[in-house]
Amino acid sequence: MSSGNGEGAFKRPRPASPGDGFHTPEKRVSVCRAPDPCGSHPRDWGIEQVCEFLRSSGFEDPELLPSTRLFNKIWNGQLNLYLITFRTGVRQNLLNCLSKLGQRHVDIMKVFNDPIHGHIEMHPLLVRIIDTPQFQRLRYIKQLGGTYYVFPGASHNRFEHSLGVGYLAGRLIRALQKRQPELDINQRDILCVQIAGLCHDLGHGPFSHMYDGRFIPRVCPGTAWKHEDASVKMFEHLIDSNDLRPVLKYYGLKPDEDIDFIKEQIAGPIKTEKNSSSWPYRGRPEEKGFLYEIVANKTSGIDVDKWDYFARDCHHLGIQNNFDYVRFIKFARVCEFEGKKHICTRDKEVGNLYDMFHTRNCLHRRAYQHKISNIIETMITDALLKANPHIIIKGSGGEEYNIATAREDMEAYTKLTDEIFLRILHSDEPNLEEAREILCKIERRDLYKYLGQTQPQEGTGNYKGGHSFSSYIGFFTLISKEQVSKLLPEKFEEQQIRVYCKTADEETICDARKYFVQWCIDNNFTKPQVRKV
Repeated sequence: MSSGNGEGAFKRPRPASPGDGFHTPEKRVSVCRAPDPCGSHPRDWGIEQVCEFLRSSGFEDPELLPSTRLFNKIWNGQLNLYLITFRTGVRQNLLNCLSKLGQRHVDIMKVFNDPIHGHIEMHPLLVRIIDTPQFQRLRYIKQLGGTYYVFPGASHNRFEHSLGVGYLAGRLIRALQKRQPELDINQRDILCVQIAGLCHDLGHGPFSHMYDGRFIPRVCPGTAWKHEDASVKMFEHLIDSNDLRPVLKYYGLKPDEDIDFIKEQIAGPIKTEKNSSSWPYRGRPEEKGFLYEIVANKTSGIDVDKWDYFARDCHHLGIQNNFDYVRFIKFARVCEFEGKKHICTRDKEVGNLYDMFHTRNCLHRRAYQHKISNIIETMITDALLKANPHIIIKGSGGEEYNIATAREDMEAYTKLTDEIFLRILHSDEPNLEEAREILCKIERRDLYKYLGQTQPQEGTGNYKGGHSFSSYIGFFTLISKEQVSKLLPEKFEEQQIRVYCKTADEETICDARKYFVQWCIDNNFTKPQVRKV
């Protein structure tokens, strides 16, 4: 089953919502106006909501409608035993109604066949978000950018990664809800966390991190722009341009409050002049602060975003993934630490976390920072820089933008994807000749030359700014924190300086290599590992 534009997808009816005029890109999802008190799973309904469903199904028996005993028995497997006490006709009618209720829930879910997580179900609200031009845009942005030119299996896109993050966010928060009812996690919280997971990468530009990590810093030096900023703006654009506020409300969300909550999960606290309290977030109170650690964990870096891209990237790159997120979820608990609630894990899971950070380190060394993929991304960046003044992308109100400024207008940014590579490559415009020639060199594998690399003497670092990452992870523990720390390495990152040469002239390359060696000596760097011609 495919999982996006409707071809071969397992489409199921969904209830109509106020202002329902939305169409998927290719097929219209059928509409079913079955009663839906709140759009949530029937397990989350209260007595009144169950009674409302029974009444709408024509079941008016006063013996059962107000029954608290019935409500308590419906979902705990004891219903049949309880119904024996009622007369046959009543029992059969009620069973028929509840059977319709269960089928109704299945009918409004959509199933995606994901190569990493298997068959995953998506709530109809998530499907409405997926079936928008702003989200479908992610199909045309490679997850690993230029790495695809080195690892031919790395053809996956931001689209499927976003589906996976939304799914894992739901798994983790539901596990916490079931394990710790005192946390008061409700259906609104679950949907908001899943939407944040689904939409956290909406703001990525062409070739993912190449755009915000290489292109933007060179075309706009000193800018603090990040793709998370664009994700928030694109999410707002998605909601407004598709008129989804009534849909959010229909499914039980409070748009003004919950949209802020979703944006805060993606990019952190919303900065306002009025925000002077010690708790910087507006979407949820401090007692629910642990919810901000599910999609993008600013405290420890352990979040469902990484879990999905570890598994997905390893799968497509052909690299072993040793981290078991299923086991982490099994042992995850919310504990209070220094007056704040955090998602913690058992002390014995320290080995599993070691595997997580080791996997991340391995992916960076073997794939993300591969010297050839970095060369190719540098060349694509050079091509975009030369093409930037000559590319016109129309945005809202007919305004014209280029590759760099398109990020300022979400209508224009929606049109900016990896397709820009082919647009330049296949153009015949004279002012794009220099950019076109660089891309042609990539096609011919006539790449910039790698001269070598060195490492600063004090260039080693770690995952969270200078301390062992165990300092940022909460453990509910049977051994001391000092014992836990001894089981973990101090550092999981290192800095490398690489030098490339754009020319293929051997004499120039030889001279450049000599200057590079001398520069390393002058700056007390390690002796460079140089590549001989």
